[in-house]
Amino acid sequence: MRKNLKRIYSISAVAMLLGAVLLSTACIQENAASAGSSEESSAATAETAEIRAAKELIEKAPNSPQGYSRLAVAYIRQARETGDFKINEKANEAVSKALEIDADNFEANKIRASLLLTFHQFPEALILGGKLQQKYPDDAFFYGVLTDANVEIGNYEAALENVQKMVDMRPDTASYSRVAHVRSLYGDSEGAINAMTTAARIADPADKEAQAWCLVRLAKEYFEIGDYQKAEQTYDEALSTFPDYHLALAGKGKILLALEKPQEAITFLENSQARSKSTETAINLGHAFTKLGNPDEARRYYEIAAQTEMGPESIDHRKITLLWADRGENLPKALEIAAFEAKTHRDIYTADSLAWCLYKSGKIDEAKVQIANAMRLNTKDAIIIYHAGMIELEAGNKVKAKQLLTKALKLNPKFDPFQAETAKSTLESLS
Repeated sequence: MRKNLKRIYSISAVAMLLGAVLLSTACIQENAASAGSSEESSAATAETAEIRAAKELIEKAPNSPQGYSRLAVAYIRQARETGDFKINEKANEAVSKALEIDADNFEANKIRASLLLTFHQFPEALILGGKLQQKYPDDAFFYGVLTDANVEIGNYEAALENVQKMVDMRPDTASYSRVAHVRSLYGDSEGAINAMTTAARIADPADKEAQAWCLVRLAKEYFEIGDYQKAEQTYDEALSTFPDYHLALAGKGKILLALEKPQEAITFLENSQARSKSTETAINLGHAFTKLGNPDEARRYYEIAAQTEMGPESIDHRKITLLWADRGENLPKALEIAAFEAKTHRDIYTADSLAWCLYKSGKIDEAKVQIANAMRLNTKDAIIIYHAGMIELEAGNKVKAKQLLTKALKLNPKFDPFQAETAKSTLESLS
């Protein structure tokens, strides 16, 4: 496994049929985390030149799938750029029309596979991606679909095999971004940073959002290893490349919060939240106002986070279950949600969420099983390692707890505005 991972190497990039509009599973997670966009955003509802051109093509050839496919891609791009991921519903309608006209249309099937991932329909994406890969074995795109779906389901060895095939066949931004994500999952932070740097460097220079997205992902990798200076610089570069990019604004705010600058963090976080409602951004706003000694405003944002993540359009509840567990709130509901999601998601992050909810609910033996599952790839994620340390401590394994808490804080001393403080105080009590 490790040997295969190291085989992923750098060679020159080539263009991908649908471009950087359809990037990687990391993007899928971020898109899905935003239940909706700000109602005040006019950019999200305006027709772009690309959308108008696609509609004109449909008018000229209403019985051809080409115009509908182009319209779907235009909507996907608009959803990414504005942060209004409800626009993906329009993309789904357009590609459905294309497939009604021609069920075997190559481009339309690519778009459908990508949208299945966006909507977290991972088993369906795996089935469709597998069928299309068998039909078009020389197209790297479908190995990307299989990589994404397998990562989200928790089939990491299959994801590793597929991403290797993808980058060997087509070493472009789409494949390198996936390489970076898989390397990160396997604990190869340096390799992840190298791959994501390559992805950003070879991104289409005309697609500023794609470039900025790669930089946001790169900044996240720097944050995970505690390099806050490089993380902030990279978020700044993303904002310079694509001004007011909601993901970069949120990331910059998170860094400022980690650097104990809550007032400055609020400026960036509120700007991001105004552009695209996000559970994580709302949580970080709650944390920032807590740091400032404003519990009422903090509570308001924590409630917004819950409303966003538990709303009818949300398809990922991990962040709110962790928040509730962190704060000791709604524990029966948090555990119920985490256990339900673990029935269909075998990935490490779902296992971590369930482990933390079990721990907070006093179910330590079950928590140990789940946290071992979450740590099976040796992912360098300080939050998971911290959770493991606290669970070991509650189980009476003080030596192991001390090792894990030390490891978490050494890796990323400010991994969370409050949980990192708990890790420090707990470690001090064990000394």
